[in-house]
Amino acid sequence: MNSFARGLLLFSSVLAAGQAAAQSYPNRPIRLIIPLGIGGSSDVIGRLVTPRISELLGQSVIVDNRGGGAGLPGHELVAKATPDGYTLLLAASNFASNPVVFKKLPYDTEKDFEPIGLVAIIPTVLVVGPAVRVESAKELIALAKAKPGVLTYGSVGNGSGPHLTAEVFREMAGVQIEHVPYKGASAALTDLAAGRISFMFATTTSSRPFVTSGRVKPLAVSSQKRSVALPDVPALAESALPGFDVNTWLGILAPKGTPKPIVEQLNAILMQVLQEPKIDEQFKLLGATSSPGTPQQFRAHIGRELARWVNLAKTVKFEVAH
Repeated sequence: MNSFARGLLLFSSVLAAGQAAAQSYPNRPIRLIIPLGIGGSSDVIGRLVTPRISELLGQSVIVDNRGGGAGLPGHELVAKATPDGYTLLLAASNFASNPVVFKKLPYDTEKDFEPIGLVAIIPTVLVVGPAVRVESAKELIALAKAKPGVLTYGSVGNGSGPHLTAEVFREMAGVQIEHVPYKGASAALTDLAAGRISFMFATTTSSRPFVTSGRVKPLAVSSQKRSVALPDVPALAESALPGFDVNTWLGILAPKGTPKPIVEQLNAILMQVLQEPKIDEQFKLLGATSSPGTPQQFRAHIGRELARWVNLAKTVKFEVAH
């Protein structure tokens, strides 16, 4: 048997194995790794869509929070998991920025994952606590300039989306502010409401209960246009920093090598869930926009995001971790 024939036989065997796995998939519970803390946008959105995904798959989808470390532990866990469709990752936008923030990653962002589909786009909102008496983003910037190095901002961890959004804000506003990282959005927002930090960028999803209760005050949203969840809150681009446009996104990935039929099955179910009116309405209440699409479209989105952060790093001096 020549090398071509052997290669063809091997390919056929792998294809047959993948098809067989897909035919019996899923026959046990699936674990969805959420690499950020409980109460954040990933957690809220993840727990919103998984019950419906479970119904359509006919198997439980178990949410497994692995917060901390800018998502690296959760990302690595999925990258090294068996590629059989039973361990999935709900990645956030820091999945694409981590290669800029960290000098070395325990996985390859582009090569070790199989995109399933984009789930949602969520703008972040600039919120201040009661200790900071300002009424607008312009006033916050003026206060930060008047007191360099005094104001502190929280985030859900070094290298997280809200952290990098604040770093873009710092650079564009030309202010000196101090970063205070937390392990989750709830802890950071609780400290903000208590006056222990000055401000932060939080997703509309995680900040909503704090905003509606009046414990924190929204000054601006990070997207180029206003959020449907906070229509009276101006965009930072229109109120203080023209051109500012940084959003959080969420998407599902599997380990590299997951059989194509399983990837396609998961994508088809995800797209069905995201197009259901009830889910779409719940997303809107949270300020999120559902983003159904193919695995190929999600791969292209990740590629654009990777390139964007590489370009931003040329002008914005992000903290780089070892």
